[in-house]
Amino acid sequence: MGAETKTEGPRPSKLKVALAFLLHQWLLIGIGVACVLAYFFPSVAAHGGIIRSQYSILYGAVALIFLVSGLSIAGKKLLVHALNWRLHLIVQGASFLLAPVTMYALVQAVRAGDPLENIDRSVLVGYVLTACIPTTIASNVVMTRSAGGDDAAALVEVLIGNVFGPIVSPAWTVALIPKDNSFRLWENVSGDLTDMYRSVFKLLGLSVYVPLAVGQLVRWKWSEQTAWVMQTFYLNKVGTFMLLLLIWTSFSTCFATNALQTLSTETIIFIVFFNIAIYLFWTLICFGFARIWPQPITDSTKGLVRRFPKTETIAICFCGPAKTAALGIPLLYAMWEHFDTEVKAKMSVPIILYTTEQIFCAHFLVSLFKRWLGKDNIREAEIAAEPEMAVVERPSVDPK
Repeated sequence: MGAETKTEGPRPSKLKVALAFLLHQWLLIGIGVACVLAYFFPSVAAHGGIIRSQYSILYGAVALIFLVSGLSIAGKKLLVHALNWRLHLIVQGASFLLAPVTMYALVQAVRAGDPLENIDRSVLVGYVLTACIPTTIASNVVMTRSAGGDDAAALVEVLIGNVFGPIVSPAWTVALIPKDNSFRLWENVSGDLTDMYRSVFKLLGLSVYVPLAVGQLVRWKWSEQTAWVMQTFYLNKVGTFMLLLLIWTSFSTCFATNALQTLSTETIIFIVFFNIAIYLFWTLICFGFARIWPQPITDSTKGLVRRFPKTETIAICFCGPAKTAALGIPLLYAMWEHFDTEVKAKMSVPIILYTTEQIFCAHFLVSLFKRWLGKDNIREAEIAAEPEMAVVERPSVDPK
C-alpha cells in the first residue's frame, strides 16, 4: 500500500497574517491614535473645546452605547438581575468597600515610604477619590458583551452603582483622606455639591436611562426587525468604537489643562504601573469571590452560598474594579471648587489614566475570558453528542 499523501491548503501570506493581527488589535491601535491626536490637538476634544465633547461625546457616545444595550438585551433578563442580591453584594461591595479600603491602605503605605514627597500628594488624594467612585458607565458593558459574559448583569450593576455613587462617594472620600500634615489642604471640603448632583443625574438620565428605555421599547415593539438590524449592521461593535471617543476626550482634557506636564517623572511612572497593578488585583479578588465558593452541599445552603455562573463571573470581573470618570471629574471639581486649576488638574490625572488603562487591561481579559468560556462550550457539545453516538453505535438485535 502506498503512503497516504496529505494535501494542505495554501498558507496565508505574511501580509494577510499581519493584517489579521492588526485587525484583532484594533482597539489598542485606536487607543494609541486617540492619545496622539489628543497630545497634538488637545483643543479639539477637550471639555469646552471645538467639538464641545462634554456634550457631543460624553452624552452622544454613551447614549449610543446604552441604546444598543437596550436593543440587544431582553427586558426579562434585566428584571432577573435586578432581583439578584448576591450579584449586587459582590459588585457593589467591590466598588464601594474593597476598592476604597485597599486604596486607603496603599496610600498610607506610599505616604510612609515617601517622606520626601516624590509622589505628589495631589495624586494620592486623586487615588482616594478614584477608589470611592462607582463603576464605569460604558466600558464594562461593552467588554462583558465582547467576552461572551452576561451583559444584562453588567448593565444592572451600572445602573445601581451610579445611582448610589453620588451619595456615597463624597463622604467616603473625605473619611479616607489620610490625617496628616501633608494632606491637611484637602481635609476641608467647601464646595457646594448641588451642581454636581444636578450634572451627574442629568448625564445619567439623558445618556443612560432614556436611551436604554427607548431601546427596550423598540425591541418590545419590533423584536424581529430589531434582531435583524443588530445582526446585519453589527451594532454590538459600535460600543467599542465609542470607547475610543471617550478616551480621546479624556486625554485631550488632560493635555489641555497641562495636568501631565506639571507632574514629576517619578509620579507619572508610578501612576501608569500602579493603575495596571491595582486593576488586576481588584479583578483577581472579584474573580475569587465569584468562583471560590463550593457548590451547595445541601438544599438548605443552596440559597445562601453558591458559585456564580461563568457568564455572571465575567460581568463581576469587569464591573467590580472599574471606575467612572463621568462622576469622578465633576465630583472632584465640585468638592474642591476653590482650589487652583493646577491642583485640581493634578488630582484628576489618576482618574483619567485609570479609566483609560482599565480599558487597555480589559481588552486582554476579553481574550482570556473567551477561552475560559470556550472550554465549557466544547465540553457541552461533546456531552450533547454522546447520546447520538450511542444510538449510532448500538448493535442491532435480530428479533426471534
